[in-house]
Order: sequence, then C-alpha cells, then structure tokens
Amino acid sequence: MDEKRMGISGSTLKLIAIIAMLIDHIGAIVLERMLRLGNTGLERMEIGIDLSGLYVIYMVMRLIGRLGFPIFCFLLIEGMQYTKDIKKYALRLFLFAVISEVPFDLGFAGRGIYWQYQNVFFTLFIGLLVMIGFRKLEDSKKWGTISGYLLYLLVLGVGMGAAELLQTDYSAMGVLTIAAMYQYRRKRVLSVGIGCAILTVMSILEVTAFATLLPICLYNGKRGWNIKWLFYAFYPVHILVLYLIACGLGLGDIMLR
Repeated sequence: MDEKRMGISGSTLKLIAIIAMLIDHIGAIVLERMLRLGNTGLERMEIGIDLSGLYVIYMVMRLIGRLGFPIFCFLLIEGMQYTKDIKKYALRLFLFAVISEVPFDLGFAGRGIYWQYQNVFFTLFIGLLVMIGFRKLEDSKKWGTISGYLLYLLVLGVGMGAAELLQTDYSAMGVLTIAAMYQYRRKRVLSVGIGCAILTVMSILEVTAFATLLPICLYNGKRGWNIKWLFYAFYPVHILVLYLIACGLGLGDIMLR
C-alpha cells in the first residue's frame, strides 16, 4: 500500500524546482543582459524586440523562479533527516558549491571570479551546518534550558553572519528561512508558509514563493527516482550554457553586478 501512496514524490518536487530555476535563470542571465543594453543591445544582435514586452516576459520568468528556493530548502531538510551519512551530504554540497562558483560568477556577474556574490549551494551548505548544530543541541542535556536556547540562537546567528559575510545567494535571510522551516518541519504547511513569509519580507517579489505550498502539500514522502546527482550537475552546467548563449548573442561582456 505504501508504494501506491497518492501524491508526488521527492524527485518530482526536485524537477519542479529545477524547471522553475531554469526559467528564472534564463531571465536573469540572458534577458537581463538584453534589457540592460536596451535598444543598443538589440541592434548588436540585429533583432527587433519591444523592450516593454521583453520586460514583462523577464518579470514573469523571475516570479516563476521564486518557486525554486523554498522547494530546495524543503528537500534539504528532508535529506538531512533521512541521509545515512550527514558528513557526506555536507561534503557533497560544499564540493558542488566550489565547482559551481566560476560558472555562477560568469553567468551572474560576467566575470570568472567575483567575490561579492556566491552561489546558492553555499547558502544550502551553511543552512545544513546550522541544522546539524540544532540537532546536536536538541540531543544534549542543555536542551530546554536557558543556556540551550541561547546556544541555539548563537548557532543561528553564526550561520546567518557567515552567509552575509560571504554574500551568498539569499544570504542571511536564506539561512533564516532554512532554520525556520526546520523548526516547524513536523507541520509541513506551516513550515513552508513561514519560510515563504521570511523570503517575502526580504523582497516582495518573493511572494510567488507561496505557490510552492501546492506541490509540497501533495508530497507523499516517497523518494521517487534516484536523481540526486541531476540537480548537482544541472546547476553549474545550465548556468554555463546560458552564459555561452549570452556570449553567442554578443552579450557576454555585460556586467550584471
């Protein structure tokens, strides 16, 4: 009966997030370059496009993209709870954070090395370390005491500070989102709702993230296809491909940051 449980699996959730992310990044890496150059940029590509219409398409794509991060946070928490080796899980996130950085910098900054903005894998990695710290405190004798709660806040503060210092994607608010969703992980709708609320406080454009409540409510707790490596590989590869497309359009030299 468990195998026939209705709903969508974790792998389906991951594919939804990947598609949302791809749509978002097409807008951020390709269309934003076109908009930044305006008519001059369109002349360089020898095409005619209504800039106002292009801006609407760009905004729609970016709003769709807001669905990605909350789902990845949700799956990060799920993975943290069910992984057989938390150290390997953390190492894998860190490894791909490093691998993804040059493609990320090229795509989002237009240069090979850009220290002022780091990719989302670093945010997820820091968020995972914060949750590991939370778990250790919850399992300790200090849990439930004033000192335990203070240490809890210290772990969160260090994680948020690290994300802000490194200027990771979503930065401190991204880590806070992960931490808050972890706290309410046993109440799925509340967990995701609070996470999306935090992101919306960060930016009103994140309001469309609340749409993730629907697929996550349909989540059946099953793993689904074993595609864990798809996201890891897809992230740096698709960003690099989109940057190369921008280069092919003559827009690769545009600095986005």
